[in-house]
Amino acid sequence: MSISVIEFITLDGFVSDPVGSAGPGREAWALRHGPAVIGGDKFRLGSTLDQGVLVLGRATWQLFAGLWPARDDPFSQRMNAVPKLVASRTLADVSAWPNSALINGDAVAAVKREQRDVVITGSLSLVRELISQDLVDEYRLLCFPTLLGTGERLFPGGTAPVYLECLTAEQDGPVVYTRYARSDRS
Repeated sequence: MSISVIEFITLDGFVSDPVGSAGPGREAWALRHGPAVIGGDKFRLGSTLDQGVLVLGRATWQLFAGLWPARDDPFSQRMNAVPKLVASRTLADVSAWPNSALINGDAVAAVKREQRDVVITGSLSLVRELISQDLVDEYRLLCFPTLLGTGERLFPGGTAPVYLECLTAEQDGPVVYTRYARSDRS
């Protein structure tokens, strides 16, 4: 079992609200280059979606549950079919997106118990909890040529050093897709 974090990220390290879902006054910085930049399997998840599990926080799940079920392209079919675990203290029903189930109790403990490969997208609070417990094996980042100067950073200041190995770095139009793994893990 491995734990992978996938995020849209700005050049200055911000990950907050890439599609402007927080409402008026928030810029959809990931969409400035058009929908093709973020469409499809940009994070090269492939068979991981067939054999793994997607773990989402409440806000990310609600955003995705409003988008994915209505789509029918091959990648959307995979996203709709993958088992989804939802970390939420407030949601009571996650039936709006097929194959979703609420995590009962502590989300980090549920991730630790998981036997399948885990992919976490968005869900910054949960990602930070996993980072703080040194549980993330891989980061897959789509870096946008944008400087926000404000917002939530993926890696907040004041954390212990973590040494990563760059597995992949490739340009895809205006963005750069990168994969980093812990250099001290296989």
